Amino acid sequence: MDMLFFDNIEKLLRIVLTAVLVYILIVVTTKVSGKRSTSQLNNFDWIVTVMIGSLGASTILLKEIPFIEGSASILTLYLLQYAVTKYASYSPYFGRLILSEPRILFYQGEFLTTAMLEERLTRQELESAMRKEGIHNINDVEAIILESEAVLSVIPRKHDGPNDTDNTDPSDTLEPLIRQP
Repeated sequence: MDMLFFDNIEKLLRIVLTAVLVYILIVVTTKVSGKRSTSQLNNFDWIVTVMIGSLGASTILLKEIPFIEGSASILTLYLLQYAVTKYASYSPYFGRLILSEPRILFYQGEFLTTAMLEERLTRQELESAMRKEGIHNINDVEAIILESEAVLSVIPRKHDGPNDTDNTDPSDTLEPLIRQP
């Protein structure tokens, strides 16, 4: 119970100084490594980001990990991420190997239940993505795709023109479900 709120001043100063140094290291390295490091994350980017966060926290809090060793591990991950993503941009095969392929979950009025089950997504989640795009009618959607970075893209259906009739079944609308008592 002695160290519940405070251990000693040297330990506290070491943590504060290391936190500042690790923060500067991660900010500078992220800036240098480019937008890919902070864009919407695919599975590979997410893993690297979590690892960098864990290494940063360990370097800050654990006195057994000197700043130089923690920095070396963080820089190594950034370099590995750069090398792997660079190679993936040159090699379509390698890119497919490490990145998830986009998956169509809804197409031309039909929910593709097998794909939805395999991706563990519900109809409600797809309908939510439609509403976020301002679409409240299933007939106004051509497709919904689960992208590599786990974002649902809603592709609106192109209407033919002024003579295009809307044969909407009221049960197909995605109006927000407000239950009246």
